[in-house]
Amino acid sequence: MRKKTTIYDIAEKLNITAATVSRALNGNTKISESTRKLVNDTAKEMNYEQNKLALALKSGKSFNVGVIVPRIDSNFFASVIRGIEDELHPNGYHVIICQTHDQENLEIENINSLLNAQVDGIFMSISSPKLESNKHFQNLLNKGVPLIFFDRKKDVPGVSSVTIDDFKGAYQATQHLIDQGCKRIAHLSSNREILIFKNRYLGYKQAIIDNGLEFDESIVIETPSKVLEGRKTTKQLLGMKTPPDAIFSVSDFTALGAIEEIKANGLRIPEDISVVGFSNEPFTRFMELSITSVDQSPIEMGRISAQVFLEETSNNSKKIKSEKQVVLSPELIIRDSSLKSMVLIDK
Repeated sequence: MRKKTTIYDIAEKLNITAATVSRALNGNTKISESTRKLVNDTAKEMNYEQNKLALALKSGKSFNVGVIVPRIDSNFFASVIRGIEDELHPNGYHVIICQTHDQENLEIENINSLLNAQVDGIFMSISSPKLESNKHFQNLLNKGVPLIFFDRKKDVPGVSSVTIDDFKGAYQATQHLIDQGCKRIAHLSSNREILIFKNRYLGYKQAIIDNGLEFDESIVIETPSKVLEGRKTTKQLLGMKTPPDAIFSVSDFTALGAIEEIKANGLRIPEDISVVGFSNEPFTRFMELSITSVDQSPIEMGRISAQVFLEETSNNSKKIKSEKQVVLSPELIIRDSSLKSMVLIDK
């Protein structure tokens, strides 16, 4: 087995002290630039690897952060994670990813596991707001571990968040359908105890009211964000005495299910029924019938979340408490599934 190179081996080769090697490798400005370069070049040549555990113990940082999401098999969450990594990796951080599958017990287990792993911070899109207390969140704050909510959040004092204006996105989507001549617009909602889905419902409702249309709660249906559930719900809507002439879904997956069911019933999209989704998943653009959707800028959301974390950790070193609530603006991407009378703009 090949012997691992140590700072003593580098010191012996360069005929300097091990302390000088250590300071040079850690970028100590008291060591001349030429010596630092010589030490680093020699370390590279000798395949030296710094002891990350020792560095973490010395600095009080593990340079690991946790990201907790409901699921990873979603382009939205994968893109947020990419944005976080893009911003943090140049700063020496690595990301540990956990999934909750929308289960509260897994959310708590993930938080505890990340705490045991000594992470320097946690980014989270919550699984559910039903928990009676914020005890597991407060436990993080008491231990001095920054917590950043993104997308799905809960109002917890001392916790920053980065979200989009879900109300505005839903309002724009519904207004677009009204502008296309739609008058009976159904809404495929989701668990409205979760703030983002509540705000999308409220944005949809307000656009209906502002345009003088009848608001009908019977065509607002809560359903899980799955293609099959979208089909089932749409079948229910099409079976009504007065079916809708448009569907606004809080999810691209349920919107896709709606489109499949509409086609299966021999109806035309958007001539008979228009469809708009939410999240701008990649498949919405590349389908034969492209889907209008609200873009959430997930990479930007991840980047800004990471920037908020870096700012908080910098402030913590100065004993300054900070809390930010960043709200990004959504963008409606208009495509074939809803376009009746406008020039197509596909992004």
